[in-house]
Amino acid sequence: LFAIFAFATCGGYSGELRLSVDCANKSESDLSIDIAFAYPFRLHEVNFDAPTCEGKRRETLSLIGDFSSSAEFFVTIAVFAFLYSLAATVVYIFFQNKYRENNRGPLIDFIVTVVFSFLWLVSSSAWAKGLSDVKIATDPDEVLLLMSACKQQSNKCLPVRSPVMSSLNTSVVFGFLNFILWAGNIWFVFKETGWHSSGQRHPADTMEKQSSGYNQGGYNQDSYGPSGGYNQPGSYGQVGEYGQSQSYGQSGPTSFSNQI
Repeated sequence: LFAIFAFATCGGYSGELRLSVDCANKSESDLSIDIAFAYPFRLHEVNFDAPTCEGKRRETLSLIGDFSSSAEFFVTIAVFAFLYSLAATVVYIFFQNKYRENNRGPLIDFIVTVVFSFLWLVSSSAWAKGLSDVKIATDPDEVLLLMSACKQQSNKCLPVRSPVMSSLNTSVVFGFLNFILWAGNIWFVFKETGWHSSGQRHPADTMEKQSSGYNQGGYNQDSYGPSGGYNQPGSYGQVGEYGQSQSYGQSGPTSFSNQI
């Protein structure tokens, strides 16, 4: 969804500005000069006619700048990110066993996620700079400076309407939000890889080896068990020494009485 918002707000943009040139000779004036431009922002190809305030002669001018590279790069990354997200969702839901087979799926997913995170950062930064240049190139005050009629003080040149750039600003915001989203997802994809599993397994193996070492020697040896020591059950628990006191009690007084 974030990728859709990113390329839709940028790739579907079209804007327009309107200028007014009021010549000293009113018949030569043009109070409504409309200049339309759109994605991919090859502004040098946007032409418009403007009065020269010198008779009926008009001049053909064009906007300045070509910002298609950054705009198309941004939209391309957004489209491919959308397609990959859609494909990954299908794999997660319907091909989970195939995804985890030989750990190949998580590794590919991890690498692609890292690459897209980097590309989102680069493309969003490039498009943010490109949008700043587009705003300058389509500023009505800057466009008026291109007209020869506006260089004469007897003529009045005024901006009538500026282009609305809210959707382009939104595209830049969604670009950086996509970078945060993909960069944050790196950790969750990394947990699915064998690298994370092997990192968790080694500490457990170390603990097992240490515990087996303590069981084989030291405080848990059988020296305190059946072989002798404090844990011998025969020292205090056998009936042979203290449990046969009844025979001692029977023979002892009889012998004594006979002696008497």
